[in-house]
Amino acid sequence: MNNVNPSVNKWPVSSRIFHWISAILLLVTWILMLLYQNMDEKVYIGLHKAFGISLLCWMIARVLNRVLTKSPPAALMPKWQFVMSKLSHFGLYALLIAMPMAGLLMTVYGGRPVDIFGLFQIPVFVTPDRTAARFYNDVHTDIIWPMIIAFTLLHISAALYHQFILKDKLINRMK
Repeated sequence: MNNVNPSVNKWPVSSRIFHWISAILLLVTWILMLLYQNMDEKVYIGLHKAFGISLLCWMIARVLNRVLTKSPPAALMPKWQFVMSKLSHFGLYALLIAMPMAGLLMTVYGGRPVDIFGLFQIPVFVTPDRTAARFYNDVHTDIIWPMIIAFTLLHISAALYHQFILKDKLINRMK
């Protein structure tokens, strides 16, 4: 099966930082939306949007890091697992870029700028259009969000499978 040497096959430090901060940004963004939905405080939706745009910028930088940074040798695993790993990682990257983009488009088509932590605003750069705003709202909340949940659960499940079932220490590559 797999004899991964975690010390030799670790991802570069930059990749590990991008990975874990992406996870934290996603979690914070989700928590802020839950707080907004349950407490109806406008401050939470504003922070949700600011962290969402932060995640978008972070993911763009992460993609650049991924392209420019040498990855460790591929772990030995059955071909189907390798293919699933590549597809699920690509899906997560795409979704974590598409989600904040859809949120941004929903907001600006709704005629509202996006405030970024009180530092600056992303202005309304399109002609407001309620139909387009509703469309991007549906994409943001009803399509991409459930897909992010599914892909994230798949990612975490695969990591736990490798850690506790296969005991191949694959997870150590990202520690």
